[in-house]
Amino acid sequence: MTSKRPQDERGPTDKKRKKKSCEQTAELCRAVEDEQVKRAVQEAWSRRTPYSRGDLELDCQPFPHCVIKNFLSSETFVENLQSELLRLNFHEKSNDLYKFKQSDDLRKRTEPHIAGLRAALFGRFRSWLGEVLRVELEPTVDISCARYEYTDILLCHDDELEGRRIAFILYLVPPWRSSDGGTLDLYTTDSNFHPQNIVKSLVPSWNTLVLFEVSPVSFHQVSEVLSQDKCRLSLSGWFHGPSLERPPRHIEPPVPRSPHLPRDETLLLEWVNPVYLDISYQEQIQEEFEDSSEIQLKDFLKEEKFREVSEALGLAQIQWMKRGPPNKRCYEAASTDTLPDCVSACWELLCSEAFFLLLSNFTGLRLHYLCPADDDEENDEEEEKKEQEDGQATGSSTETTPTTPTTTTTAAAAAADASREKELSTPVCCGEVRRWSHSGYTLLHDGEAARAEYALDLTLPFGCADWQSEFGGFTCYVANEDDEELLTVYPEDNSLALVYRDKETLKFVKHVNHKSSSESAGSSICRGFYDFSFIYYE
Repeated sequence: MTSKRPQDERGPTDKKRKKKSCEQTAELCRAVEDEQVKRAVQEAWSRRTPYSRGDLELDCQPFPHCVIKNFLSSETFVENLQSELLRLNFHEKSNDLYKFKQSDDLRKRTEPHIAGLRAALFGRFRSWLGEVLRVELEPTVDISCARYEYTDILLCHDDELEGRRIAFILYLVPPWRSSDGGTLDLYTTDSNFHPQNIVKSLVPSWNTLVLFEVSPVSFHQVSEVLSQDKCRLSLSGWFHGPSLERPPRHIEPPVPRSPHLPRDETLLLEWVNPVYLDISYQEQIQEEFEDSSEIQLKDFLKEEKFREVSEALGLAQIQWMKRGPPNKRCYEAASTDTLPDCVSACWELLCSEAFFLLLSNFTGLRLHYLCPADDDEENDEEEEKKEQEDGQATGSSTETTPTTPTTTTTAAAAAADASREKELSTPVCCGEVRRWSHSGYTLLHDGEAARAEYALDLTLPFGCADWQSEFGGFTCYVANEDDEELLTVYPEDNSLALVYRDKETLKFVKHVNHKSSSESAGSSICRGFYDFSFIYYE
């Protein structure tokens, strides 16, 4: 028996060996290799005290983080690593929280410098980090490459996910200034572990590694990239280990809801475009709404009323309050007791009994006692069922008209079920006047998902005549859990948007980006718009 392998079997093995031998060794900087520095960092981290030595700097405010400049000792290695990364395929990533381009997972990439860096990070550097933290870090590899370009952003979040212990970012950027955006912003937190203010911004720098401890207070963001000709390239991921203990999450108090104000139809006659007060047209609107669970009613207010409110919203007397926290929302809401008379009158219109009835006629929802009660609806359903049975018995088919609107994700039956759950509860609403400008947004969050319920959303925008979709500021409706986009509502002057959503539907307002600010003749013009945002419950 020969001990030699056949030639065709040896070939692939040789190829594998050759591929493995192509891996380039990533040499780390002296700061990491120095035992004295390691012990000093270990001591400082445990005591939550700052430490600096050469290219390494540890700061514990607002939460522990470490910056290591010249992380890789070979400049040639870093340049080749950058070249390999730029040749990867990148995919557009966009949702409520972020917009940027990301590579596929790098855990199995075989490019020599990518493989070499991965081996160094999750080998020697993981051991160093584990000793510094005095914790056993798992060999789990989480690493990918991100490209942030003009208007790309990653909004406020804490990175907490089961198993994540240390987050890291290695920057491979051209010369970068804070005015280019793309900074790593660190937030303070309040007693409820909600992010408050940005107290430190780290400007990306070539061959610089930033790492921080993932914890209930590690709120941070990547600020919007403002440079139109620079690419913020970085490698990032997490080292895994035992998670830090998390305190119970603070639950925000619910927004107060109120029943309608006792105002009659004279208010409608004064404010609303007469076409929408026509009963036959209201029936057409209801049919369309029942089919799609949403509708936009253009030129909803009388033109003179719309113009009056638009001008009044820009008056200095209105006090605008910042709405946060930034891991959930960032926009301005008007203090209702500072609203000019015509804006208050518009607010009263949307809260009035007459308007509740009008919405009922538009949607078929039980927002007024004059609408069919639940037992009437059940009788209608019984009649429809009987008609269908009769039709089947005679071999014919019968078309029926739904008595409740469909939802964005379910059939009309879900709306009927919701109506039964509420029995004869009093219809209520809540609302606010909002001002949107650069950096405004809302985010999806666990608390919102947990408290999701059947509701009718109303939005009436002002001052957005030249607004473009690429600016952001539009409202997205998504299916809970899978983030499937169901509907996008763009701001349009004097266009009343109505959307009925169920318990599985969430919404967010997309970040208003730098494109909303135009520069001409040396001056900067910041665009923005206003809206009335109301939610109605049966």
